[in-house]
Amino acid sequence: MLAKPHHFIPTCFSSPTKLPAVVHRVPSQVKIAPPHAISIPTSNNTHASSPSILDHAADDSVAAYWDYQFLFVSQRFETTKPITLCVVDGAIPHDFPSGTYYLTGPGLFTDDHGSTVHPLDGHGYLRAFTFDGVCREVKFMARYVRTQAQAEEYDPATDTWRFTHRGPFSVLKGGQKVGNTKVMKNVANTSVLRWGGRLLCLWEGGEPYEIESETLDTIGRLDVIDGCDSPPHSGKNSGGIWDVAAGLLKPILYGVFKMPPKRLLSHYKVDARMNRLLTASCNAEDMLLPRSSFSFYEFDSNFKLLMKQEFNIPDHLMIHDWAFTETHYILFANRIKLDLAGSMAAVCGISPMISALSVNPSKPTTPIYLLPRFPDKCGRSRDWRVPVEAPSQFWLLHVGNAFEVKDVNGDSEIQILAATCSYQWFNFQKLFGYNWQNGKLDPSAMNVNGGENEPMARLVQVFIQLDTNGNIKRCSVEPLNQRKDSSDFPAINPVFSGSRNKYIYAASSSGSRTTLPHFPFDTVVRLNLCSKSTHTWSVGNRRFIGEPIFVPKGDEEDDGYLLVVEYAVSVQRCYLVILDPKRIGEDNALVARLEVPKHLNFPLGFHGFWAADN
Repeated sequence: MLAKPHHFIPTCFSSPTKLPAVVHRVPSQVKIAPPHAISIPTSNNTHASSPSILDHAADDSVAAYWDYQFLFVSQRFETTKPITLCVVDGAIPHDFPSGTYYLTGPGLFTDDHGSTVHPLDGHGYLRAFTFDGVCREVKFMARYVRTQAQAEEYDPATDTWRFTHRGPFSVLKGGQKVGNTKVMKNVANTSVLRWGGRLLCLWEGGEPYEIESETLDTIGRLDVIDGCDSPPHSGKNSGGIWDVAAGLLKPILYGVFKMPPKRLLSHYKVDARMNRLLTASCNAEDMLLPRSSFSFYEFDSNFKLLMKQEFNIPDHLMIHDWAFTETHYILFANRIKLDLAGSMAAVCGISPMISALSVNPSKPTTPIYLLPRFPDKCGRSRDWRVPVEAPSQFWLLHVGNAFEVKDVNGDSEIQILAATCSYQWFNFQKLFGYNWQNGKLDPSAMNVNGGENEPMARLVQVFIQLDTNGNIKRCSVEPLNQRKDSSDFPAINPVFSGSRNKYIYAASSSGSRTTLPHFPFDTVVRLNLCSKSTHTWSVGNRRFIGEPIFVPKGDEEDDGYLLVVEYAVSVQRCYLVILDPKRIGEDNALVARLEVPKHLNFPLGFHGFWAADN
């Protein structure tokens, strides 16, 4: 596919009332001038942005509106051959490990027939930054994941797109609405993993797609839990009301809506100590029932299944991320409920399918389920069906790490480092500010307070104290830092995954934009869990960042580098930034900045993975 990237770039900003409609596509014959009313400095910015003549423009609501749109501009270019990136600041260090940083996320948001989709429904666009430690250069590739939905919606003969799958978060304008059962649009756009010699792109609710690591060609779907689960039960129900309801739902969901019986979660875990891959799945029908069934799988380094466990929880949950320790799988109960009015509208094609659900803030606490990882080794233990009740209510976004510490008496303490938000802020129909009725993105929806003057997302540390029999002694939740700015995408040195760690990194907001105080993020924050100190590096005016990734290179926990993508939205450029984690907060934290060619500028990525060369 070599169609031009779809950019609509305004050349001046007047007032919000005079904004044109959001357009992601222009005919190729129309020449678009780059923005000239506002620009950004090209000098290094290693601290929070200093005042400049651009501050007025940066705080202008119209500029903020367009900056946000530019984070989600469709990119139709692909690279069939690696492109060497140009170093524009600093230099690639001589001790940077050889390997590849993979980043996945949506690449396409609008088709050629009037339909737009939610960022979560955008077709998966895999980016690869390959580091050659000998030549000290980085080569870049980007390809679309050839999913079943992509093959149906893209016509290579005419180089055009027509969206036919609704997806969970979108409503099509140029496609079929009523009677459209193509809801589970597996776009493989959420996370990426290289394990057991396989490169996989994952999505929340279907099988991952396997990718050829050298060319980024799509090999096809890989059912990693094939043979791990018994076939869907087709005999008599056990008699419970929810079993009867599940039996009625299964032929509809599996047959009509083509949902897989098991929904593999997009977030996986790597137990560095045991060298295992941990994955989780849930039943499709449980999304509509007040119960949740989860299966956990553990694989060795050759992708051989070592163990599997199933847990049935009597609550209606939506799990995006989860945690593990050496003894437990840990689920934070993001509680949801069925919305009957929304369900009717969704079935009729009037609203997105996700409108069938809403958050359920009826409990003032947060249930946390400690599921035994090795039941045979637990001996006497508490009933895992009874959750630990965290004293405050929150919605779990992402987990940075979890570990367990034992004292001399045999008691233990589980600590979980995570990003959370309030139920009041989290809204299925307003994620990323997407308005399905007009197909536009409203940044104000992502920049409201989450209740009690809390930001939309914050980093917390959860403490769960257990006695020798596994009984709960105490549970508490504390903020990881005193910063009032939003933070998400917590990351650690992956070597310490599942073990006690000292440092955690995250994407955060500097709060310098009055109209974009919480999101998008523009700052990398480094927290020392022992000293409780916080240090930051900010990317500068009208530039944003995504998820930071730690690249280890030595024995010490902070011995390595941080990778993060910088989105310079006002000039439509992407940069790969290398940071020294030990120097965050100092003038020389920036090690190198590499520029992605402008014609390959890509939208905001979701999650990445560092794969070191063997």
